[in-house]
Amino acid sequence: MTSSVKTDPSHAREDALRDDLSVIQAGATVRSVYVYELPVRIWHWVNALSIVVLIITGYLIARPLPTPMGEASDHYMMGYIRFAHFTAGYLMGVGFLGRVYWACVGNIYSKELFWVPLFQLEYWKDVWAMFLWYAFVVDRPAQFIGHNPLARVSMFFVYMAVSVFMMLSGFAMYSEGQQPGAWYEQLFGWVITLMGQSQDVHTWHHMGMWATIIFIMLHIYAAIREEITSRQSMVSTMVSGYRTFKD
Repeated sequence: MTSSVKTDPSHAREDALRDDLSVIQAGATVRSVYVYELPVRIWHWVNALSIVVLIITGYLIARPLPTPMGEASDHYMMGYIRFAHFTAGYLMGVGFLGRVYWACVGNIYSKELFWVPLFQLEYWKDVWAMFLWYAFVVDRPAQFIGHNPLARVSMFFVYMAVSVFMMLSGFAMYSEGQQPGAWYEQLFGWVITLMGQSQDVHTWHHMGMWATIIFIMLHIYAAIREEITSRQSMVSTMVSGYRTFKD
């Protein structure tokens, strides 16, 4: 014996109307908060572009391209690669100084990159809660206007620490190619002395590149995942400055 289920057209229309009303109600609860000011957003994207250039050119400097045939004067490829690397390094360094300045004069969210409330127990509870969210243990995350606590910890202890080391070690190696007594050597020469020798600085600088690559992969994954699953904007916030909550 077979049976069939019939659908009442009136019920179907009621269900569709209910769905439309739920969409309208959801749209009515969308709210936006201005988080990232224009200088912060400009710094973010310029810094991201600089890091991409630094990674590509840095890898090629560590593993140079095969030597082409012909006169060396006709092939300046590695020279251009090194020039791009140095230019991006300068851009990252100057941008970092500008970012420090804006942390002093900007809104409260522009300061989050430079400090973490280490001694607040509630903060570390929120860090653990966000870790459970990223680990797919809980169904919904808490909402935060600025960086969430776990992202803030990773930005400070991973991105910030590695970036400062990369800038110091990079300018220290750059100072070796300048005239003795130049300001590069006076400001950054101590890094080579502290780490022992130039080759050690090169090695750790290269390791820092891989640490940066791993951070970028996790950062992009987390940002896109939050944009899709947490019902709050993430990537688009760094474009418009507004964080939108959809609950």
